[in-house]
Amino acid sequence: MQYVRVMPQPAKAPRPKTTADVPESAAGTRAAAQRLKMRRELAAAAMELFATKGYEATTVDEIAAAAGVARRTFFRHFRSKEEAIFPDHDDTLVRAEAVLNAAPAHEQPLDTVCRGIKEVMRMYASSPAVSVERYRLTREVPTLREREIASVARYERLFTRYLLGHFDERDHHDGNDDPLLAEVAASAVVTAHNHVLRRWLRAGGEGDVETQLDHAFAIVRETFGRGIGAGRPRGEEETTAPAATTTAAAAPEPVAFTAVPAGPDEVLVAVARTDAPLDDVMRTIERALQAHRA
Repeated sequence: MQYVRVMPQPAKAPRPKTTADVPESAAGTRAAAQRLKMRRELAAAAMELFATKGYEATTVDEIAAAAGVARRTFFRHFRSKEEAIFPDHDDTLVRAEAVLNAAPAHEQPLDTVCRGIKEVMRMYASSPAVSVERYRLTREVPTLREREIASVARYERLFTRYLLGHFDERDHHDGNDDPLLAEVAASAVVTAHNHVLRRWLRAGGEGDVETQLDHAFAIVRETFGRGIGAGRPRGEEETTAPAATTTAAAAPEPVAFTAVPAGPDEVLVAVARTDAPLDDVMRTIERALQAHRA
């Protein structure tokens, strides 16, 4: 085997890094951040002009000039002036979809959807003053209101597709309402989010909106959680726990009990479904203990 001797070369001054030297993922992230920054600057300029001159009297040229860019730059980011006051919806939709795609296998689908739509609420909550002003404008300008409704519909379609992905949509027959529940539950999650968001905006963006949203989602889960699965994938048969001997003659689902002898005392073992509300489980356990002691 022959070895080739490489003669040392004089050290060269390092050249400045260019975009080509940056890893593709980092360059893409930086480009996305710059894009979002420009969209927000254009949106801020548009909202200020809408508030001072009125929506109808404001032109795209004026919005571009206020943001310090050319007209063609505006149209690289938005197709129309009404689209300019919703700069974050596209990116938020991507983040919400990423939450769904990265959901752990054991997570209940409805819980995943609730986590996904929190990305939308965080978008509004990140700039309360801007969100409140945007809300005022959408109430006054029908065109903006229609644009907002279209944006909400995109989220609802995303979450409905996700929930339906856990069931066979064709398997909708007497005795199996899962596909129906999936669509209704997706609508309920979006409606709960919008209700809390409107209430927060009407209050001037004051208060802990995420806590309010968690409360609303708890109501949705209580209503729909038992009907749309516990994280089982499509086609997987739902398993049920074997029947247990219970000392409580009428222990209601989803909790079953069995008394296990253990010396002078007995041990009461409870088996609960994973989608059972904690309050229901605790109440049922308490009744079973009372019945056993009696």
